Amino acid sequence: MKLNELRDNPGATKRKKRVGRGPGSGMGKTAGRGIKGQKSRSGVAIAGYEGGQMPLYQRLPKRGFNKPNRKKFAVVNLGLIQKFVDAKKIDAKNPITEDVLVDSGLVRRKLDGVRVLAKGEISAKLNLEVTGASKSAVEAVEKAGGSLTVTTAQAAE
Repeated sequence: MKLNELRDNPGATKRKKRVGRGPGSGMGKTAGRGIKGQKSRSGVAIAGYEGGQMPLYQRLPKRGFNKPNRKKFAVVNLGLIQKFVDAKKIDAKNPITEDVLVDSGLVRRKLDGVRVLAKGEISAKLNLEVTGASKSAVEAVEKAGGSLTVTTAQAAE
């Protein structure tokens, strides 16, 4: 097989229907939209309209509440921190703050703070200072001989 012999499978591609190109095309003048009315005009989208029947999104039950001013934390797992320490991207001897995590590339942006979760193993003795942490993450860091301080009023959940 050569490059000039490459072909798509038969029926895999279909030519675009060019509407409004004269009466001979069978799709001329009104271009298959019928005559007059809202749907024959351009710029019309009646999405979700079900002909007067109660629309699906109104028939389904609504539940819960989304807090508009909720805090969004950047999440970091202990296993990833350990991986970055092993790769010498984070210095384990100095205190590890949120800024250190951002500079190392482990966290893209702080958002409302960084929250540490306990997924993965940790063996390095770390001194972490973050906005939030799970109880199991605090225990795992202290078990490895380090310390994890939560800096703001938000206690470990």
